[in-house]
Amino acid sequence: MSNNVILIRFGELYLKGKNKDYFESVLKDNIRKKLDGVDCALHFGRGRYVVKDYAEETESEILSRLKQVFGLHSVSVARRCGYPLDEIAEIALQMTPNSGSFRITAHRSYKKYPLDSLQINKQLGERILDAKPQLTVDLHNPDYELSVDVRENGDVYLYDDTVRCAGGMPYGTGGRGLLLLSGGIDSPVAGYMLAKRGMSLTALHFHSYPYTSEAAKDKAVRLARILGEYCPTIKLKCVSLTEIQETIHNKCKPNYMITLVRRFMMRIAQRVARQNGCGCLINGESLGQVASQTLESITVTNAVVDMPVFRPLIGMDKEEIIEIAQKIGSFETSIEPYEDCCTIFLPDYPLIKPMLDKVCEQEKLIENYDELIEKAIENIETIML
Repeated sequence: MSNNVILIRFGELYLKGKNKDYFESVLKDNIRKKLDGVDCALHFGRGRYVVKDYAEETESEILSRLKQVFGLHSVSVARRCGYPLDEIAEIALQMTPNSGSFRITAHRSYKKYPLDSLQINKQLGERILDAKPQLTVDLHNPDYELSVDVRENGDVYLYDDTVRCAGGMPYGTGGRGLLLLSGGIDSPVAGYMLAKRGMSLTALHFHSYPYTSEAAKDKAVRLARILGEYCPTIKLKCVSLTEIQETIHNKCKPNYMITLVRRFMMRIAQRVARQNGCGCLINGESLGQVASQTLESITVTNAVVDMPVFRPLIGMDKEEIIEIAQKIGSFETSIEPYEDCCTIFLPDYPLIKPMLDKVCEQEKLIENYDELIEKAIENIETIML
């Protein structure tokens, strides 16, 4: 077993007051699920969680998994010892380099410890300088900083590195939303952004087989699995738009195709959301990015639903979205060149500023509108991730 432990810190939960216990309970469950299958012990103390009793070769795997847990602020690999200053100094000497400048930063959460933080800094610093006179102290810009964390359970932790985690709120504390998951770059990022705020996700993917291939649907499955690294209970449902798109193509003006398809999608999505206990829809729209994402197009598509539609990317440009996609690991999958359902029967000049009354006139040409929606919902495929 490793002599090290891993310190886990949470972030915004400090602000939750009397509701903090609930958020911590969910966070602890998410940590347990994330570390399932790794032989280690978890200790949940007040304000600090610790992973211990793990094999040294699993340390990087544990760190990698914890970085994906929403609600965690950071983690550190630390050495553990008892309260006596001699024990602390022995490990501190092992950890500090032999040259350059250094700084000791002590934090004493156990207020009954006989030395306060400044005294710990001073006495440890003196011992290190006595043993390694070639070192110098630099309190402002040191080459090396050693943190000392004195806890109330009899343990002292020493560490020299802090790794940032996903942050946000514990997954599952922010309600449930239905993510419209395409095969593109934007929608996985939109799902990630809402999951980071604690929202549980059910994903809905629209396809147009055989106009789109099975590989295109498989791409969406793989994107859902990537999100599943952060969202432990995500579900994926797939619905065919083929007959709907063929009907619009045969009955309506070509330049209304995208607008009419998206209104169908929103109606179907709202029905699926309510069937799955979701309180909102989520999509990856960014204002002005394409014809269906102008203010007028968004207004027309929103008009067919009465539940909230969250668009976490609405004010982002493409470079910002790509940066997040690369960070969460979805970008390389998203750019694979498989067709998307929205490219089927794509008109040369789609409407940029559709007018609601004109759109409704076109919809009236589809006599079996409700029947198409019912058929699409009846044939939804649920995919196990």
